[in-house]
Amino acid sequence: MYNPGMSAIFEILGKDAGGRIGRLRTPHGTVETPTVMPVINPNIQLIPPKEMRNFGAEILITNSYIIYRKEELRSVALEKGLHGLLDFDGPIMTDSGSFQLSVYGSVEVTNEEILEFQQKIGSDIIVPLDIPTPPDVHFRRAEEELAVTAERLEAARRLIQGEQLLAGPVQGSTYPELREKAASYLKDLHFEVYPLGAVVPLMEAYRYTELVDVIAASKRGLSPASPVHLFGAGHPMMFALAVALGCDLFDSAAYALYAKDGRYITVNGTYHVEKLNYLPCSCPVCSRYSADELRKADNREELLARHNLYATFAEIRLIKQCIKDGKLLELVEQRCRAHPKLLDGLKELYSHSPWLEQLDPATKGTFFYCGPESASRPEVLRFGKRLDRFNLEGSVIIRTTPVKGEKDYDQILIFKAPFGAFPAEMEEVYPFNAEVPKFPDYEALTTALSNTLKLIELNPQAEFTFICEKEFSHPLIDEINKKAKLVYREDWREE
Repeated sequence: MYNPGMSAIFEILGKDAGGRIGRLRTPHGTVETPTVMPVINPNIQLIPPKEMRNFGAEILITNSYIIYRKEELRSVALEKGLHGLLDFDGPIMTDSGSFQLSVYGSVEVTNEEILEFQQKIGSDIIVPLDIPTPPDVHFRRAEEELAVTAERLEAARRLIQGEQLLAGPVQGSTYPELREKAASYLKDLHFEVYPLGAVVPLMEAYRYTELVDVIAASKRGLSPASPVHLFGAGHPMMFALAVALGCDLFDSAAYALYAKDGRYITVNGTYHVEKLNYLPCSCPVCSRYSADELRKADNREELLARHNLYATFAEIRLIKQCIKDGKLLELVEQRCRAHPKLLDGLKELYSHSPWLEQLDPATKGTFFYCGPESASRPEVLRFGKRLDRFNLEGSVIIRTTPVKGEKDYDQILIFKAPFGAFPAEMEEVYPFNAEVPKFPDYEALTTALSNTLKLIELNPQAEFTFICEKEFSHPLIDEINKKAKLVYREDWREE
C-alpha cells in the first residue's frame, strides 16, 4: 500500500496539551502549523490571493468543484494551473464539492472525475468527494454514508500517488464511536492530511460540547503524528480550544462572509460595525480609520475583510507563542469565557484529560490557575496518578505556609490547591510552582483534599499533622481529621 512517509511530510516542532507547532511540506512550499487557510472564491475575490501573505497566510483553500463547473475558470485552470488561475505561488488546498453536496444534496461530478481534475490543475492537497453526514441523523444513516465515504477514499488512495498530498476526511456525524472507527480505519490508508468533516453545523449552533467530543474521538483513532484539518472553522474565538485538542489546519471564509454582512471579528466575539463607537484593534485598518469612518467608507466590505484577516492571524500567532511557552491551556481557559457555550466546551475538553495527559509535556513553565476548570487540567490529573510514588515515614507535617516548629518533623509537605500535599523540596518544580489564588475555590479544594486524603491512606506507617486554614470549609476536612491530626492555623500553639 502507498505510504509516502508521514515523518517526511509533517514534522512536529513543539507541543502543549494536544496542540503542536508543526511543519507541513507540500509541492509548493512548507507551511507552519497551526494556521488558517483563507477560503478563496474563484468567482469573487474580495482580496487578491497574492496579497494574502501580507496577513500571515501561507496556504489557501479553494473549491475545485466551482472551478470544474464553470467553463471559463476550468479552461484557465487546465491551461495555467491552479496557481496561475489564482495568481498565488504558495500551497493551495482544493475542496471537492462536498460542501455543495451537503447544501444541495447532489453534485454533477463523480469522485474519480473531481480527483483527476484536482490532480491535473496542480492542487497541493487534494480532497476526495466524501459524504458529509450532518449532525443528529439516525445511526444507521451515518454508518451507511460512512461506508460510501470509505469506498471513495480507498479509490482516491489508489488513484493519487506522487508529490501531491491527499486528504482523508473523517466522517461519522455526531457519533464519537463512528468518528473514532473511521479515523482508525483511515490511518491505515496513510493519507497525508486528515480533515474532520461536517462540523460546521455544530459550530454555527454553538454546540461546542459535541464538537469537542467529535474532535477527541477522531484524534484518538488517528496517529498522533498526523496533521488534522478542522473543516469550516474560521472564527478565532474557538481556535485555541481546537488547537488544544490537536487540530493543525483551519479554513476561513468568515473573514469575507462577515464583512459582507458588516460584521467585525474579535477573539471575544463578533460586532456589527453599525453598533461600534470605537475599534478595539490596532491592525493597519483600525489604526487608520475610526469606527465612523469605517462605516461610511466606500470600500467598507474590503476594509472589514482585511481587519477580519488581521484579527484571525493575530490569534494564530498568539496560540503558537503560547505553545512555545507552555501556556496554551491558560489561553484556552481565557478564550472559552467569551461565551457560555464555549465554557461548556472547555468543561468537555477536561473530561478528556486522561487522554490529554498522555500528550501533554511533563515539564513546562509556571502553571497558572485560571478558574474552577483548572482543577481538571492534565497536570493535576497526572499528579493524582503518581501519589503512590511518595514513600513517607515518621512524623509528617502538611502546611500551606511555613509554621514555627515544622523542622521538628521528619518530613514537611506543602499543601497547594488544586494539587494537594507534596514535599517542600519540590516547591519550585513544575507544576508545584503554580500561581494560585490565596483562597481556593470549591473545585480546587475538592481535588487537593482528595489527593491529600489518598496520600495519607497510601502511607499508613506515617503520622500526619495537617495545619489547615479556617477558610478551607469542605466535607473532606472531616475525613482527613479521622486519619490525621488536624489543627487550624489560628489554633497552632507556637512554642
